[in-house]
Amino acid sequence: MTIEPNSNGILVGTNLTKRYTDTLAVDGINFSISQNECYGFLGPNGAGKTSTMKMIHCLSPVTSGTLLVAGMDVMTEARRVKSIMGVVPQEQNLDPDLTVIENLIVYARYFNIPLREARKRGEEYLDFFQLANKSNSKIRELSGGMKQRLLIARGLINKPDILILDEPTTGLDPQARHMIWQKIRHLKKEGITIVLTTHYMEEASQLCDRVAIMDRGKILVEGDPAKLVEERVGKDVFQVWCEGGEKEELTRDMKSFDFSYEQVGDIIYIFSKNGDEELKNLIAGKYIKFLHRPAALEDLFLKLTGRRLRD
Repeated sequence: MTIEPNSNGILVGTNLTKRYTDTLAVDGINFSISQNECYGFLGPNGAGKTSTMKMIHCLSPVTSGTLLVAGMDVMTEARRVKSIMGVVPQEQNLDPDLTVIENLIVYARYFNIPLREARKRGEEYLDFFQLANKSNSKIRELSGGMKQRLLIARGLINKPDILILDEPTTGLDPQARHMIWQKIRHLKKEGITIVLTTHYMEEASQLCDRVAIMDRGKILVEGDPAKLVEERVGKDVFQVWCEGGEKEELTRDMKSFDFSYEQVGDIIYIFSKNGDEELKNLIAGKYIKFLHRPAALEDLFLKLTGRRLRD
């Protein structure tokens, strides 16, 4: 699928390319992200998504092509671009020598925010992320989820128009993850444009209006997650554990149905376009070990990028 350039957006990449010596990390991609949209870059390790994010928030220079943020070229107007952008990195880089509130105040000074206003904003965001009672705590006293919420609070201290989230919930427990999702949805309602990368397909499905699935530096597909899944995978997935010659028997029995399938080890994944009840009854009548579930974004991700482990 070729993604054509589109000039209508708060964040627009046209033939965007990033090369590191002999490695082509981002290979001439095009995207346009609308104001007040949550847009996700998805892909396996080495797909080019983090390199794309680094170019967006001016951490890494563009090799070729153009990248405009609110009409500003990141190569010539990086300072202005950074002033309207908040960044939450993958790495936890809070200052361990400072308290929670001091981390926010010191960071605010990079944006020339007056001390009184910096403290006011810091206290507001600590309250928003349910960290007010940790204001004077040291970073080592915080849990992983608290540190991640503090990183997002720090990324908001300059009241950005665009918030960059690079794998915002990696390593967190389900409770912390869902709490952060709730806050991200609230920020979007407040008018902030959100760009994220994540390895959690459920996270992308929950938060993103559109996603771009990348592999080997290119965008393979782009669009609404639910629509992409229905168009390219189907409505239902059957996972059937087969032994011996059962695979041939199963595929022969299903010839009259509209489906595609993939075999991984002793499991056959059957992708049904129409959610056939007859197909379910056929499988249930012959195979004891099977799972029937709705098709999900993870199915599309694996179908496009493969199941081979990436380092």
